[in-house]
Amino acid sequence: MAVRPRVIINAAMSVDGKIALSDRNGVRLSNEEDLRRVHRLRAAVDAILVGVGTVLKDDPKLTVKAEYAKGRNPLRVVLDSDGKTPATSHVLDGSAPTLIVTSEECERTFPPAEVLRIGKDEVDLPVLLDRLEARNIRSILVEGGSTVIWSFLRKGLADELKVFVSSRVLGGHAAPTLAGGPGVASLDEAPRLRLDRIERLGDGALLEYAVVR
Repeated sequence: MAVRPRVIINAAMSVDGKIALSDRNGVRLSNEEDLRRVHRLRAAVDAILVGVGTVLKDDPKLTVKAEYAKGRNPLRVVLDSDGKTPATSHVLDGSAPTLIVTSEECERTFPPAEVLRIGKDEVDLPVLLDRLEARNIRSILVEGGSTVIWSFLRKGLADELKVFVSSRVLGGHAAPTLAGGPGVASLDEAPRLRLDRIERLGDGALLEYAVVR
């Protein structure tokens, strides 16, 4: 049986656990020290994965910035079941190899990106990891959003969780938190983590967890 890629979830949140504002627009919570860490991490993995919600709200480049780290750009993977990625998105700028993962029902193409169609209504994550492993993808950095993060944690597909906690409080009932989705019905169902390391980064802190299976 093939070994799936190592999945590392990385996120930045406020002290109160928010990753964006109440209108769901993103804000930069990482400080300069954390940005250097993130880009070194990007340069070390084989792929970076986000959901289409992150593309629609933040339009990230998902590349390694030379001002923070040296290294090649990993494969950009976007989960987009319904084919909503705008043609003008940075992930379609051709600056790095890109894979748009849609459901089998979606017929849209995304030049110059490659398209992979998996699952009937939504992307089948275990199958996706197997397909990526077959492409020699050994490590994947999951950068959001909250629903995608929750899906990897809830399905037991993540290996590590790295969370930068900014010295900011955002508040807001509607502001998205680190993990979204439907949540658990009881504490017994909650994914278990083991805190392995805490590091101070400027005015924030990095928490590193291993996912316990």
